[in-house]
Amino acid sequence: MAEILVEPIEAYALSKKQRVKTLFSKIGIIGCGKEGQTIATVASMHGMEVVFIELSDEKIEGSQVGISKGLDTIIENWGLTLGEKRAIMARIKGTLDYDDLAECDFVIEAIRADEITGERNINLRKEIFRKVESVVARDAIIATNATHIVISELAAELEHRDRCVSLHFFVTSSEARIIEVVRGFYTSDDVYSRVCTFVKLINRDVIPVAESAGLISVRLFVVLLNEACATLMEGVAKMADIDKTMEIGLGMRFGPFRTADIIGMSKVIKWMENLYEEFGDSKYKVSPVIRRLVRAKRFGVESGEGFYHYDLEGRVVPNDDLLIKF
Repeated sequence: MAEILVEPIEAYALSKKQRVKTLFSKIGIIGCGKEGQTIATVASMHGMEVVFIELSDEKIEGSQVGISKGLDTIIENWGLTLGEKRAIMARIKGTLDYDDLAECDFVIEAIRADEITGERNINLRKEIFRKVESVVARDAIIATNATHIVISELAAELEHRDRCVSLHFFVTSSEARIIEVVRGFYTSDDVYSRVCTFVKLINRDVIPVAESAGLISVRLFVVLLNEACATLMEGVAKMADIDKTMEIGLGMRFGPFRTADIIGMSKVIKWMENLYEEFGDSKYKVSPVIRRLVRAKRFGVESGEGFYHYDLEGRVVPNDDLLIKF
């Protein structure tokens, strides 16, 4: 019997130079808190390889656990199978090394807010942008996921400023299939077009927004929340009834108080302070109700208490003792 010759199949594969790289085959994320986890999950669910940067192995593990729990919720609602979850998780890798971003064609900065001040330091973001630019290819896009940071300011000190853009992923509701896309002063037509393509690839609609603190979503939401707080303080209606009116009567996914709890009061108050500083309009001035909650460390779902009381799964627990009284 003739001997069977076995040759390695790699010898017949295309060289790296010959291989055609798929657009957005690999994306990077700087910071994998709630927002970073959302971005990583959505990108991986649409077949993209994801590498995220965190500050420690403990944070990497925590991010992976958070992503896994989020996928379990989708499974419980019959939106995913266990096999699909394993495939999604296999495409997501955490690392401490910026060099691991080298093959990414799109990198999104989504660092956590400072746990004490609630701020996302702009100088830190600039340093992150410089680090990313030093390792990625010339045509790679660098973005920030922000509502208040002006992308032109972040891009101004880079060598290739035209590659920068700003995005805003909505993490409050999984049904929100839109992304606000902000074109900076330096952003090229090609980069903006490619980012819009990315948004469509992950099954979201592009909402074009000019550079402005708060964009569309935050500017409108904080005014609604302030007015809801004023209505509550005046005794016009109870908190739950105000939320119910907006949910059922006007079709909101959650009412203003419930939405604020989901977002987190520390973030909401920082949004309002930034907008008030930027525009000087009293409609953005933080309501005394919100100040009172923050001083009491009632930050919303994250702390178990906000406008409402929450169980460990983030579900509202009826408890009149925790409601705001005047």
